[in-house]
Amino acid sequence: MSFFKPNYKPANESYQYPLSRSFLYPDIELVCDVHFSNRKSITIQIKEDLTIHVRAPLYTKPKQVNTFIESHKSWIYEKWIALKEKIPVKEPLSPSEMKRAEALERKFRKAAKEYIPYRVEYFHQFTGGNYTSITIRDQKSRWGSCSSRGTLSFNYRLMMAPTHILDYVVVHELCHLTHMNHSKEFWSMVESIIPDYKECKKWLKEHGNELSIEAYLAKYN
Repeated sequence: MSFFKPNYKPANESYQYPLSRSFLYPDIELVCDVHFSNRKSITIQIKEDLTIHVRAPLYTKPKQVNTFIESHKSWIYEKWIALKEKIPVKEPLSPSEMKRAEALERKFRKAAKEYIPYRVEYFHQFTGGNYTSITIRDQKSRWGSCSSRGTLSFNYRLMMAPTHILDYVVVHELCHLTHMNHSKEFWSMVESIIPDYKECKKWLKEHGNELSIEAYLAKYN
């Protein structure tokens, strides 16, 4: 059964926070991350990491988004399968490589727990807003997130990215404490702190799939 999982629901039932919507077609469960921003129409994007993103205008009702996705299920499935078939099959790691991969992941997670809060504290003086906690995760489709309760979450794999890319993600999520959307005001705030944020976004889009333990092992093996 299809369902929405909102992070919050304003009194007027308009949504600005990310939602996720999943459906079966024909027997594969596909999850769509729904993003709201200052735009005029609803669009669908399937990224190279196979994550599906639906982008809608601010205050679009969930029912409208749901109807849009329902009417495009077959298109989403066909494009998703076509992209998946283009991805080369990875060779399984050997026992020694697996052991090394597990050790590297522990190392990066520990480093992230120490370093990312330090960068959050530094940039918080420029963004303001109130956050309640910082968590380090391995999100499959996001580099960071900011909940309506002020919880900042970051992907530990950011520790494999250049420092200015990690800083961009930190600033991005901190700005959500003030603007819980991707409006013009939000991006203006990000740009006031990270002037080249567009280049950072582009870098993540082009190189994000390289930020993995497997890719790290292949590069430095």
